Amino acid sequence: MERKHMSAFALYQTLSTDVSPPAKKPSLQVATKKKKKKENGVAAKEVNTLKAQMKSERKKVRKKLPKAAQREASLKGNTEKEECVNGNAEALDALLADLAKVNNSRDRASKLFQWLIHPIPVKAFFRETWEKKPILVQRKNPDYYKGLFSTAEFDRILREEDVQYGVNLDVTSYTNGKRETHNPPGRALPFTVWDFYESGCSLRMLNPQAFSSTVWNVLSILQEQFGSMAGANIYLTPPGTQGFAPHYDDIEAFVVQLEGKKHWRVYNPRTDDEVLPVHSSPNFDQADIGRPILEVVLEAGDLLYFPRGFIHQGDCLPDAHSLHITISSYQKNSWGDLLQKVVPAALEIAVEEDVEFRKGLPLDYLTYMGVQNSDKDDPRRTQFFSQIDKLMTKLKNYAPVDAAVDQKARDFIHDCLPPMLTPEELASSVQGAPARWECGQVIDVGARISTQTRVRILRAGCARLCSDGEAVHLYYTTDNSRVYHKEELKSFEIKPEVSIGRAVQSSCFVHGVLMMLSPPNDHNCFFFQHTDAIEFLIHSYPKFVTVGSFPCGSEDDRVNLAELLFEREIIHTAEPL
Repeated sequence: MERKHMSAFALYQTLSTDVSPPAKKPSLQVATKKKKKKENGVAAKEVNTLKAQMKSERKKVRKKLPKAAQREASLKGNTEKEECVNGNAEALDALLADLAKVNNSRDRASKLFQWLIHPIPVKAFFRETWEKKPILVQRKNPDYYKGLFSTAEFDRILREEDVQYGVNLDVTSYTNGKRETHNPPGRALPFTVWDFYESGCSLRMLNPQAFSSTVWNVLSILQEQFGSMAGANIYLTPPGTQGFAPHYDDIEAFVVQLEGKKHWRVYNPRTDDEVLPVHSSPNFDQADIGRPILEVVLEAGDLLYFPRGFIHQGDCLPDAHSLHITISSYQKNSWGDLLQKVVPAALEIAVEEDVEFRKGLPLDYLTYMGVQNSDKDDPRRTQFFSQIDKLMTKLKNYAPVDAAVDQKARDFIHDCLPPMLTPEELASSVQGAPARWECGQVIDVGARISTQTRVRILRAGCARLCSDGEAVHLYYTTDNSRVYHKEELKSFEIKPEVSIGRAVQSSCFVHGVLMMLSPPNDHNCFFFQHTDAIEFLIHSYPKFVTVGSFPCGSEDDRVNLAELLFEREIIHTAEPL
C-alpha cells in the first residue's frame, strides 16, 4: 500500500496539546520591549505586546489555501528571477563599494539612506514625512533593491545556518480574522519550513543581519543615520495568503519590496493616544480600524514608509508570492524616554541639595487634596498647586541632561551592530595585523605603533566617553555581536594621567566628564590627559592624526593608549602596519 505523505503543517496539528511550542522571542526591532531596565533606581515599564501568540490547543487546518498547482507555477516562474536576484547583485555591490570610499561614516549613512528612499530628498523626508505620515515610492524598477536579499538566500540560510524556530524564524497565519503562530520546537530545516510555506503559512526571519552579510552591512551603516538601532525582519508570504493581523508598531518602518508583490492597507492612528505610541498594539479586528488612508500593491523595487502608530496589514494576491524586508528604527528614542532618565535623577539631586524639596507637606493636605476632594472649591488647593509649580520650575535647574544623554548613548552603543569593515579597513585594523603561524614558528610580530603612526577611530559613532561621576569609561561597538545583545556592553575604564597642582577645592562635570578644579586664579588645575586624548581622537574624525599628537604626558603614554585602542579595534591606521 502506498504511504500517504503528511505535510509538516498537518503533522504539527497532530502534536499532543501537552507539548506547547516554545515562547516566541522578539525580533531585533522589538527585543528591547522584553528587557527590564533600571535607571536611577526607577524601573522602566515592561512592554508586553506579544501576548497570547503561542497556544497549546490543536491548530485548525486552513479552509482556503491557494491551489498547489498555482503555487508551484508561481514558484517555478520566479525561480529564474530569484537566481538573478541572488546571483547578480552588481548594482548594490557597486553602491556599497562606492560608499566604502566615502571618508566619513556619517556621510556614508546619509548617502545610503538617500538610496533607500530615492527620489525623495533626505532633508524633505525628515522635514515633511518622518513621524508624520506614510509615504509611497513606486519605481517600476524591479531590480532597484537587487542583491539586498532574496528567496534563494532565504533557502541557503535554512540549509547552512542554525536557524531556530521562535528565535530566528516564525511560522504564522491569519485566516478568518484569527492570527496564529505555528512554531515547532528546535531547528528550522528546509524540509519542514517549505512544507509549512506550501500549506499557506508565512515565514518571518527575525534577525537576518545575523546570517546575511549584505543586510548586516546596510543596517550597520544606516544606524548612524538614525542615531538609533536599525533592525530588520524578512517576510516571505505565499500567494493568496496573509500572515499577520492588523496592528501598529512602536518603530519607524521602511517596507522594502524585494520580490513578487503585496497588497497593503494603512490606517490612521485611531486616537491621539495612539500617535507615536510607546508600545506596539495587540492584534485588531477589522471592525476596529475603520477605512484605510492608503491602499496599494507594492511591487519589487517599491518602498512604503509609515510612522509608528499607523495601523497596517499586508496580504498576497493570488498570482504571486511576496518577499519584503522591513527596516526599522527609533524604538524608545523619544523626548519622553530621555526625560524618564532625567527627571528621577534631577529629583534625587534636588532633594539632596535644596531644602525646599525636603520641607514637609502641610499637616492637613489629605483633607483637601486627592481625587475625592478634586471638586472642592478650596483656596488651599490653589496654594498647594502653586507650590508644586514652584518646585517643578526649580527642578529643571538640577536636571543632569548630559548624563542622561550619555545613558541613552550607552543603550544605543549596546544595541548597535558592529561595523562591517571594508577591505582597506580590514588591512589597517588589528584584524589585518600580519602576525601569524608559518613554517613552524610565529612570524611578523614585530610591527608596532609609534608616535609617527597615523590613526583614527573606525567609525564616527563606534566609541563614546561617559562618566558616572566616579570613573570615566570608553564604550564601544566593535566587539558587539550581529545577534542582538548576545554580548554584554563593552567598555573599559580610562585611567587618568594627572598633572598635579594645588589642593583640590571643587569638582564639576564638563561634557559628561568629571573635571577636578583647583582654587580660583590657579592655572595648574587637574586634568585627565587620557580622556583628553580620546576626546581629541573622536573630535578629529574623519581625519587621521599622529599618535605623537595625542595630548598625553609622555611618548610612552601616547603609544600605550594607541596600542590599547588598536587592540580593541576602536582605531585603525592610515597604512597597514
